Amino acid sequence: MGAGGRMSAPPADKKAKSDVVQRVPHEKPPFTLGEIKKAIPPHCFKRSIPRSFSYVVYDLIIASLFYYVATNYIHQLPHPLSYLAWTLYGICQGCILTGVWVLAHECGHHAFSDYQWLDDTVGLILHSFLLVPYFSWKYSHRRHHSNTGSLERDEVFVPKVKSGVSWTAKYMNNPPGRVITLIVQLTLGWPLYLMFNVSGRPYDRFACHFDPNSPIYSDRERAHIFLSDAGILAVTYGLYRMSVAKGLTWVMCVYGGPLLVVNGFLVLITFLQHTHPALPHYDSSEWDWLRGALATVDRDYGILNTIFHNITDTHVAHHLFSTMPHYHAMEATKAIKPVLGKYYQLDETPVVKAMFREVKECIYVEPDEGDENKGVFWYNNKL
Repeated sequence: MGAGGRMSAPPADKKAKSDVVQRVPHEKPPFTLGEIKKAIPPHCFKRSIPRSFSYVVYDLIIASLFYYVATNYIHQLPHPLSYLAWTLYGICQGCILTGVWVLAHECGHHAFSDYQWLDDTVGLILHSFLLVPYFSWKYSHRRHHSNTGSLERDEVFVPKVKSGVSWTAKYMNNPPGRVITLIVQLTLGWPLYLMFNVSGRPYDRFACHFDPNSPIYSDRERAHIFLSDAGILAVTYGLYRMSVAKGLTWVMCVYGGPLLVVNGFLVLITFLQHTHPALPHYDSSEWDWLRGALATVDRDYGILNTIFHNITDTHVAHHLFSTMPHYHAMEATKAIKPVLGKYYQLDETPVVKAMFREVKECIYVEPDEGDENKGVFWYNNKL
């Protein structure tokens, strides 16, 4: 595997579950967070308001150009071509707006500027426009970063142990079943997570990102949930007024299609960052923050890496230093690879292939048979 972290050769270790990569070591690493930070040039931790806003302005200009072309020219095309054009618009606009989503995500991590009020203001506006409850998701996502890799406390894509797998899983682990699973996950996964905490950490009562009294939040956070809800209601009302003025079909073409693409990418990116046969998961007897933060993987989305502001291929560095601006993350990733060595995971498997592989192989986790480390769990697809 080596210091670079590329792992394309078939593993020899009999414990390896993937034919693409070896398992990430689960032992406590021989380095500290401080030693990792020392390897990163100090300027990588500096946030610049002009530079951060330049990415917002650039993305919004591109999105506006797509909107202008779509609303002024697509209706002039004959019907078969217009359907194709609206589909192409939805995909392209959705990719750009996913980048906008990432910038709002930066605000939630206080990586946009040195001013929390500015980060929250920008994040609230951008996320609300994409029907994301900014503060609600900010707080649950912060808990995800605090508990990554923990079977008991992580917040998103928490793997099931074998005894917790639904009886339907064995009937869905086939090509048609996996296609259905992915379609549902990529289209409905994000709203189901926000509304019903599907794929999230189990709570002892109903958990919803729109509910200020949800067990996801502490008492001091609940007032901000009302602000998030107000932002969503304002945008929803605006969409309603546009539907009255322009028609529901127009709104669905201009806004609904791109939003569906954004939501699909959010789920896919998060799923592939934290779901991999090589990644360990820990119970309370083994988990610690650093090993949990290292239990994630960088992925290669080609040109979309740039459009998505490199959230895809610098995720390991992001989990280690989440307040670092995205425009320094590539440099930081290169700097930490020699320190992390085998603890750094990069999978360059094409995204579509990886998506189907992970939904096939990553069904439940369990400790290795006869392994002394019973608190370390790995994905296993034997049903």
